[in-house]
Order: sequence, then C-alpha cells, then structure tokens
Amino acid sequence: MFFVKYGKGCGLFGVFLLAGLLTGCQTTQRNAGQTHDHGGSVEVEILVQSGHSWDGAQLPPYSKEAPHISILKITIPPHSELPWHNHPCINAGYLISGELIVTSESGQTRRLRAGEGLIEMVHTWHYGRNDRDVPAEIVVVYVGVEGQPLSIVRED
Repeated sequence: MFFVKYGKGCGLFGVFLLAGLLTGCQTTQRNAGQTHDHGGSVEVEILVQSGHSWDGAQLPPYSKEAPHISILKITIPPHSELPWHNHPCINAGYLISGELIVTSESGQTRRLRAGEGLIEMVHTWHYGRNDRDVPAEIVVVYVGVEGQPLSIVRED
C-alpha cells in the first residue's frame, strides 16, 4: 500500500510520481531541487514543481472529467526536430539522456539536459530539437481525459 501525504497545492503529477516511488513513507511538499532521505535507501528528489509551464504561463485548471493518464517514452534522433505542436492537456517530462532545445512560438527557448524535468506548455505552439550526436530520450506524463489527443501538430 502506498501512502503519500502532501502539502496544499500539490498536483496530480506529483502524487502520481511519488506514489510510484514510495512505499509506506510520508512526505510533504518540498522546493524543487531538494533531496530528502526518508530513512533507509529511499531518497526523493523533486526535479520540477510549479503551477506554471517552463515559459511562465499559468497552467489551466484540471478538467471536471475523470483524468486519463498516459506515460510515454519519446526518443528523438540526433540532429532532428519535432514539428510545431501544442498540448491540450497538462504534461511534464524528464529527460533521461541527451539534450533538447524547446522553442515557443514567441521565440522563448529552454535547453533541457539529461536529468532535468520540464513542465510543458499547454495550448501554446512550440517544438523541440536535438542538435547533439546522440538520441534524446524523454519520459512524459500527460494528464488529460479519455479521447483527448496528447499533442496536436500544426499544419503549415
């Protein structure tokens, strides 16, 4: 049985993530980047935590419909880029390996390196590119509703 105790304002992504990591352990909300020893060999490091996407935009409220969670591992080949796209649902990713540069339609950029987390933009056009000689692997957790697409590709 999993027991996770959170402070006010913690989102479903944080509960989902820690519930999968902790067994029989209580924790409270912490600042991003902190590492906490919960006794024994279990250690929790919050990679990213916010009510805003990486560009500073406020995340939209959750749907009133039942949540439908998807976890994807996406591999972006060396020297390639994703098409312009947006996400109709809240999502966050963790870059396992490689490096990605994410660019918004407004021109803002964010460089994501292996071991870093990112809260993605919602309803905002953007794309990612891998300029390195190795694949970039990212695990992304999407919190949407059944039947809702995870991404919408822009048709230019």
